[in-house]
Order: sequence, then structure tokens, then C-alpha cells
Amino acid sequence: MPTLRQLESFVAVVDEGSFTRAADRLFVSQPGLSQQIAALEKELGGSLFSRLPRAVSLTPTGRALLPHARAAVTAAERGSAAARAATGSEGGELRLACVYSVSLGLLPGVLRRWRAENPDVTVRLYEHRHGDTLATAISQGQADVGVGPVPSPWRGRQRSLGREEMVVLLPPNLGADDLMRPAAGEIALSRLEHVPWVQYAPDHALADVLIDACRQVGYRPRVAVRTEQTAVAPLLTASGIGPSLVPAAIVPPQFAGAVARPVPRVERELVAYTGSEPDALTNRFLGLVARTAVLMPDHVALALAQS
Repeated sequence: MPTLRQLESFVAVVDEGSFTRAADRLFVSQPGLSQQIAALEKELGGSLFSRLPRAVSLTPTGRALLPHARAAVTAAERGSAAARAATGSEGGELRLACVYSVSLGLLPGVLRRWRAENPDVTVRLYEHRHGDTLATAISQGQADVGVGPVPSPWRGRQRSLGREEMVVLLPPNLGADDLMRPAAGEIALSRLEHVPWVQYAPDHALADVLIDACRQVGYRPRVAVRTEQTAVAPLLTASGIGPSLVPAAIVPPQFAGAVARPVPRVERELVAYTGSEPDALTNRFLGLVARTAVLMPDHVALALAQS
């Protein structure tokens, strides 16, 4: 039978998409991790991964194993946490998954409040570049709660967190005063048709948000730079490379350029969601995040009002 260590190694490689990153996550050497995977493949009689030059992908055998491996690893982790909680040595663990923009903007304030109210509960955070991969991970048992765009379809429990508003960040050298509507804090996306944008990598969820918004006004946005990191877009815009479209919650407090609402407005609903039968700890977090999530920080609202 496969060992728990082998299944943990397998799940880590899937989550990280790399043997190197998985070994770092598990604090083992890469050869040691490879030996665990090789032993598991020998036990099951088939390859689990297709090795690509810079990534790995699951074989049919790996895809069949994944939900069962996650369930086994999750059951072991939850059982261990429950036993420690029963002896008074630990208050439990909350496993939380989200898209990158949520971990940058909405989540820090929520987790600060959560820690203040639940100091004995540890939080394990998983971050995803796209809402689709987040929903898949939650359905496969990676985490107790997912926070991100509305998953479709979803049979579990959902709590709406409200509408997340996107704002346009304009670099200091673009002449924002000439582009924006006077005293309205707004900019028509049509006015940026010929300006190269700071954009996200094609498989990043926010890449689609910009393309869809510009398509509504009749053009496809030109590309100045593409980044894979959500937090980098405001920095590139502040350096003068080009405008970017970002969630209001991730705008840095001391952003060097101008902040404007796009016209037409660009929004998406955010939710916190779980499987069909969340436990008491998970339900407690759902209630807290619904009460305390801030989608429009004060410094962004002030910047829009002063534009």
C-alpha cells in the first residue's frame, strides 16, 4: 500500500507544479522526493507525471489518484490537529485557499482579525493564479475555505463578500489630468486604446478581466509588459511603463501615479465557499470574512474622490 509520505510527496508536486518547489515545501532534498514518487509509481504500476522541460503534468493514472491522495493527506492532517486540540497542545488548523489578488488585498485585514479572535488556530494558506484552479483545489479537498470569484457550478456553501471593483492605475508620465474626466475620478477605457498596458500572463485570471473590459469598448489592449505576479503590476505602472487594471484592494497606499474608475465600470463578485458540510471552525471563518472583508480601502476611495 502507498505510504502517507509518498502521498504527501505526490500532492506537493501537484500543488507546486515542480519537483524543486515541492521539495522546498516539504523540507527534503529533490532526490529524496523523487525517490518517494518513484516508489509510489512502482507500487501503483504506472507513471504519475509527464516530465516537461519546465513543469510537470499529471498522467491519467495521476489524475485518478489525486482526489484520493488529497483525501488521505487531509484526513491525516485533520486527525492530527484534532488529537492535539483534544490534549490542549494546539487549537486546530484552518486551511485557506484564495486567488493571489485576495491574498494581497482583502485577506491581510481579515486574518489579522481572525488571529486576534482565534490565537490558538494556525492558518495554512494556498494561493492560486486563477479562480478555476482555486475551485478545483477546493473540490479536491486542498483547503477548508476558498476565497475568490464565484465558482460555477458549485454545490457547497457560499457567502458573498460583495462586488470587487477594478480601478485603472495611470503612470506619472502619462498625463492623467488630460485623460481623466474632470472632478469625476473616472477614465474612459476608449481613451487608452493606443496606449500599451501593463498586463498579466495569459493564464492569470486578471488578464481576462482587462481583455473583456476593453473588448466592450471595441479594441484589444496593447501589451507593454506581461507579469505573472499580481503585486508587480502597480509597481510597473508607477515606474512609468504603462497603465494597469487592478482590484482596488491591492493599490499601494503611496502609489505614485493616478487612480481612476474605468468607464464602463469593471467589477466581479467575490465569495467565500466550502464543501457541502463545513465544520464549526470553517463556519466561524465564513462568518468573520463576510463581516470584515474590505473591498475598497480608504486610501483608494480618497484618491478617487480627489481626482
